Amino acid sequence: MKAAVYYSLDNIMIENLPVPKIGPQEVLVQMKACGVCGSDLMEWYIKNRVPLVLGHEPSGIIVKVGSKVKGFEVGEHVFAHHHVACLTCRFCLQGAYTLCEQFSKTHLEPGGFAEYFKIPRLNLEIDTLKIPSDVSFESATLIEPVGCCLRALKKAEVQPSDSAVVVGAGPSGSILTILLRLFGAAQIIVSDFIDYRLEVAKDLGADLLVNPERESLIDVIKKATDGRGADIVIVTAPTVNGYLTGLELCRKGGTLCIFAPTRPEDFLRLSPNKLFFSEIKLVPSYSTSHIETRVALNLIKTKRLDTKSLITHTYPLERTSEAFRKAALDKECVKVVVLND
Repeated sequence: MKAAVYYSLDNIMIENLPVPKIGPQEVLVQMKACGVCGSDLMEWYIKNRVPLVLGHEPSGIIVKVGSKVKGFEVGEHVFAHHHVACLTCRFCLQGAYTLCEQFSKTHLEPGGFAEYFKIPRLNLEIDTLKIPSDVSFESATLIEPVGCCLRALKKAEVQPSDSAVVVGAGPSGSILTILLRLFGAAQIIVSDFIDYRLEVAKDLGADLLVNPERESLIDVIKKATDGRGADIVIVTAPTVNGYLTGLELCRKGGTLCIFAPTRPEDFLRLSPNKLFFSEIKLVPSYSTSHIETRVALNLIKTKRLDTKSLITHTYPLERTSEAFRKAALDKECVKVVVLND
């Protein structure tokens, strides 16, 4: 089978790999669509694992079912989550599924950017969802990223009266903008250096748009909130400066959601004195679980979340390298999806 093998962002090769062999409790899926995630573009995050087949936002058609599999049949359309928790450890019992030791050890084989991928038993049993016939494969690729955003907003405890700032209007920032409107946030402010993405954010429901190259984001937020600052700030840009700015945007008692990781060697200098007296809450949110993926699918299939406005570019599997370059370098895009027709 053909697979896009990642060596570096500048070196993604289409290679022939064996079709994964399935066990009695596994299924084989023909990939039909797989989204390019921001984490796929972070070379520091991937470099120690190359070469590998990336892709953790896949959807497809089941083409082979193990002899002991129940509840799934050949021909069904599915989304498969690449990480699943054990559901029984202390973390899981407290609802912190992404911190479960098993979570990061589970994965699809070899990855979503391949003609076929295997869903192991645990992933199949815990977080493989059947996709209705009226939901496209492209739309289904958004289940995982929408799930990540849902979890972040849940952890940030968004309230209907909140003013919310989204720093970074890429794919995650765009999804967050839609969800904040669905959550009933009173005021949604989106910041980005790319005017194209700000225009998309406007169409998705943002109330106020800010390009920090032209005006002071802090001044705009202070004016929009009567000098208080925002109730919730979600930083999707993986930079220290982004988080420093986020802290300045938060009101006293506000919440700063840490949505994207910086490089391991990057550090944020904070004053415990300032945190103590301002009571600003720092809320990290990593990945998503089987809880949010089901909510995400429901939002997509009921069309409360418009996927067409998010998926701006598609590429065939043979052009995965171009898809990555588009997502990484050409900022006039939102979500890039690889297709296997």
